[in-house]
Amino acid sequence: MIKLFLAIFFTLTSLSALETSNKLFECTEIFKARKSELLVELERIDEQKQSLSALKTATEELLVKREAKASQDEAAVKAKLGEISSKEESIKKILQKNEEILKEIKAIKMSKTAETFAKMKAANAADVLSKMESQDAATILSSLKPKTVGTILSKMDAKKASELTLILAK
Repeated sequence: MIKLFLAIFFTLTSLSALETSNKLFECTEIFKARKSELLVELERIDEQKQSLSALKTATEELLVKREAKASQDEAAVKAKLGEISSKEESIKKILQKNEEILKEIKAIKMSKTAETFAKMKAANAADVLSKMESQDAATILSSLKPKTVGTILSKMDAKKASELTLILAK
C-alpha cells in the first residue's frame, strides 16, 4: 500500500511538475512575444527622440540667426538714429543762423524805414502812419526818437494817436 501510495505520489508529483513546466513554457513564450513588442516600441521612441533632437537643433540655429539679424537691424537703426540726430543738430544751427540773419535784416529794414519817416515832415508821416495797420505803425514809431514820435502823434487823429500810444506803452 505504501508502494502504491508512493507510486501515486510520484505520478501526481510528475504530473504536477509537468503542468508547472508547461505553465513556465507558456510564460516564457508570453515574455518573448512581449519582448519583441517592447523592442519595437523602444525603436519608435528612439526615432522620436532623434527627430526631437534634430528639431531642437534646427530651432536653436533659427533662433541664433534671428538674434543675429535683430542685432544687425538694431545696429542699423542706431546708426540711422545717430545720422538723423546729427542732421537735426545741423538743421537747428542753420535755423538759428537764419533767424539771426532775419533779425538783422529786419533791424536794417526798420532803421531805413525809421530814417525815412524821421526825414519826412511830421504831417506827412502822420498821414501815412494813420493809414497803416496799428501794429506796423507802432513798430515804426518805436524805432524813432521820442521827440519825433511826439511830433508825429500830435499831427494825427486823436483816436489813432491814442491807439498807437497804448501799443507803444506795452
